[in-house]
Amino acid sequence: MRLTIGFSPCPNDTFIFDALINKNIDSGGLELEPVLADVQTLNEWALIGKLDVTKISYGVLPLLLANYQVLSSGGALGKGVGPLLIAQKHLSREEIIRGRIGIPGANTTAHLLFSLAYPEAKNKKFVVFSELEQAVIDGSIDAAVIIHENRFTYQNKGLVKLADLGVYWENETNSPIPLGGIVTRREYSEALKVQLNDLVKSSVQYSLQRYPVITEYVKMHSQELEEQVMRSHIDLYVNDYSVALKDDGKDAVENLMKVYQRVNHSSVDFSDIFA
Repeated sequence: MRLTIGFSPCPNDTFIFDALINKNIDSGGLELEPVLADVQTLNEWALIGKLDVTKISYGVLPLLLANYQVLSSGGALGKGVGPLLIAQKHLSREEIIRGRIGIPGANTTAHLLFSLAYPEAKNKKFVVFSELEQAVIDGSIDAAVIIHENRFTYQNKGLVKLADLGVYWENETNSPIPLGGIVTRREYSEALKVQLNDLVKSSVQYSLQRYPVITEYVKMHSQELEEQVMRSHIDLYVNDYSVALKDDGKDAVENLMKVYQRVNHSSVDFSDIFA
């Protein structure tokens, strides 16, 4: 059986899927075709059901639940891992609310966390995450919500942190931050869902057992060539929750669904989220 599997070129995702894609573990007869794209593109593809298995932002999950369920393994949750709001200079809350804010995609968890912290802010521009720092430097936006490896590079470009949106979430909910997860088609058999989850889990464990080795597969896709930046990225986003969500991880995802309902004034049936 051949399935498509989507994830980002960021070090945490390539680290997680390296062993599976490069056949370092037995796939049990499944052929998995990797499709790499930025998180907003993956979210948009998930909305139209393009891929069989895919990384998504938890911020878009409420719109996917009719067609996808969340696997327990392969995701990004944790404390101290949230997106940052950055700018060229320190801005007051009023200036942030009135300003032009760059967001790495409409349906990203970053957008949802920003909306939770700054519900009055309406002037948003949706920009590919890798272009946000330069947009702030160029002055086309006043501030930006940054994710991924940009967390480790913004200070080198003379930019300053206005807020840690992850800390805001943790203070509000007392739960880890659910950034992104792996979803698979709801229509698949339970046996196939279990197999997929086991494969992702084995792939994560394979890479963790060999860490801090950075493979060529991870290096070739990373925007940041320095190995220490890649390791910082992996250290931040790959942890026990990437191996398995556990009960508190699942509770965190459900908390985010409740925040989605509050921010969007909508009703979501999240009684059957997990595969």
